[in-house]
Amino acid sequence: MAAPVTIYGIPRSRAFRNLWAAEEVRLDYVLEPTDFVTGVKSEAFIALNPNAKIPALKDGALVLWESLAINLYIARKYGEGLWPATVEDEGRAFMWTLWTATELEPIQMQWAYNSFVRPPEQRDPALAAAGAEGMKKPYGVLETVLGSGGPYLLGQGFTIADLNVASVAYTAWFNGWDFGPFPKVKRWLDTCLERPAARRAREMREAA
Repeated sequence: MAAPVTIYGIPRSRAFRNLWAAEEVRLDYVLEPTDFVTGVKSEAFIALNPNAKIPALKDGALVLWESLAINLYIARKYGEGLWPATVEDEGRAFMWTLWTATELEPIQMQWAYNSFVRPPEQRDPALAAAGAEGMKKPYGVLETVLGSGGPYLLGQGFTIADLNVASVAYTAWFNGWDFGPFPKVKRWLDTCLERPAARRAREMREAA
């Protein structure tokens, strides 16, 4: 019998994205609690991920880092129905995953770090405001695309493209960023983040 997949991280980190993907495909996994202050500095963890960051995943002899790449792997290997059915849609899933990492997450984290992540004395209100304003551009892109060919990013069915984008957008969704100008995005996020697997991952994160 194969050993379960190991996810290294804590729910209140980018490992949340991997926990959601693992729950979505009903993966046999264990969560190895590894925090981003001391846990990532251990010799054992650095041997897995020399970047000294969470999350990481171990599946047999394979070790991966980078949360969104890990999700692509989980979906490709274990996620019948979660992985796109055509090469063309695979390309679109890669596109949305890279877009999330380059266009959405950096500006969103500028807002988050300076709004609630850092201690109050380390926050810069000007950077928080600039981040909140800057987020309008990527969410405007999503607003334009959603609904043009179906309720999800690749059409009629929920796929890893939706999961990867929504798992990053969760930060804004949960922490009260104003989605009022983006009703399609809000409706899509509500649908994605209320999925049973998403709720199981959220319960881990929100209870932490």
